[in-house]
Amino acid sequence: MVNSLFVCAITDTRGRSEWEKEMVQIQTDYSNLTRERNELNNSYNNLTEKLEQLQTSYNILTRERNELKNSYNILAEEQDQLQKRFEEMNNERKDFQRMIQDKRHCGCWRSFGSKYYYISSEQKTWEESTEDCRQKGTDLVIINSEEEQRFLIALNKRVWIGLTDQEEEGVWKWVDGSALSTRYWLPSQPDNYGEEDCAEIPVDDHDPLLKWNDIPCSQNNFWVCETVDV
Repeated sequence: MVNSLFVCAITDTRGRSEWEKEMVQIQTDYSNLTRERNELNNSYNNLTEKLEQLQTSYNILTRERNELKNSYNILAEEQDQLQKRFEEMNNERKDFQRMIQDKRHCGCWRSFGSKYYYISSEQKTWEESTEDCRQKGTDLVIINSEEEQRFLIALNKRVWIGLTDQEEEGVWKWVDGSALSTRYWLPSQPDNYGEEDCAEIPVDDHDPLLKWNDIPCSQNNFWVCETVDV
C-alpha cells in the first residue's frame, strides 16, 4: 500500500512538472506571438506611412509634370510667335532693301555717308513734311555732325529739319525724341518770335555752322527725309 502511494506521488509530481513546462512554453509562445503581432503592426503602420509619403510624392511629381507641360506649351507658343515675327521682320527687311535699291536709282534721293536723303521738290508745312517722311518709312532729317550740316547747306534749299519745341517751349528735340546736343543756330536764334516752334535751314550767306532758324510750323518749306543704308 505504501509503495503504491509512493508511486502515485512520484507520478503526480512528474505530471505537474510537465504541465508547468507546457504552461511556460505556452506563455513563451504567447509572448512571442504578441511581440510578432506588434512588430507586424508596426511594420504595417510604417508601410502605410511610406505609402502615404509615396502618394504625396506622386501627387507632387504629377503636379510638377503638369506645370512643366504647361510651361512647355507656353514656350512652344511663344516660339511660334517669335518665328512668325522673325519672318515678318525678315520680309520687312527685304522690302526695305528693295526700297533702298529703288532710292539709289531715284533722282530725288541722294546718298551721303551711310545714309540716304530725300530732297522734296515741293513745299509743305512742318507737320505735312513730317508725315510725308513717315509715309516713306523715314523721318525728317536729324543732324548729328558738322559734315552732315555742310552736306545739307550744299543743297542750297530752304528746308525743314526734324527739330521742334512744340511739346515744351524752349526744349528742342529731334523727331525721334532725342535731346538736342549739337547746335548750329543763327546768332540770336531761336527767338520764338510769333510762335516759332519748328527749325529750318534757310538759304543765306551765314557761316554754314550758324544756320538754323526757328519759324512757325505752319509756314511752307522744302524738306529733307533721312534713312540709313542697309
